[in-house]
Amino acid sequence: MKDELKKKDEQKLDEMQQEINEASAEAEAEEAEGQEDAEADEAPETEASDEAQQLEKLTADLKEKEERVLRLQADFENFRRRTAKEKEELSAVVTQGILKDMLPLLDNFERAMAAEAKDGEAFQKGVEMIFTQFGEVLKKNGLEKIETEGQKFDPNFHQAVMRVQNEELEDDDIAQELQKGYMVKGRVIRPSMVQVVAN
Repeated sequence: MKDELKKKDEQKLDEMQQEINEASAEAEAEEAEGQEDAEADEAPETEASDEAQQLEKLTADLKEKEERVLRLQADFENFRRRTAKEKEELSAVVTQGILKDMLPLLDNFERAMAAEAKDGEAFQKGVEMIFTQFGEVLKKNGLEKIETEGQKFDPNFHQAVMRVQNEELEDDDIAQELQKGYMVKGRVIRPSMVQVVAN
């Protein structure tokens, strides 16, 4: 949804910029035409009168075009400000949603800390429950684990920190995962740190 909004905003910005450029080009062309007419050789009085009227008309057109360009630039600037504000608001809503999902975890941590220190088994179960709940919250918000088991090394998803020999595996197979990697909605936020086979 965020990407679609961004794409629409960029498209609207491009359209407005193009319209400004076209209006500026028209205004410059008319101004050049007006100057050419003004610089033309002197003609009889009737032609001079026609030229004066034409110059007046061109000047009025030019002024109108300049005002149009200024209005378009103002619209463009307002659109940019409004878009930036909407993005900030959207970001705040997303952040609030994630933090709201994390509140039950905070509650459970507080309960675990308040539990009797003597009951180690109950404490461990509580921590396991919190870990499971934490994983569910992250998954709900788009977090995905990058798979490494039985996979070939892919630099887009894995970071090789060590090369090892292993006769049972082929070259570029992942021998061991040293640190888990994660993606959010298809975008890697941390690659998996792995050992890669090099026989």
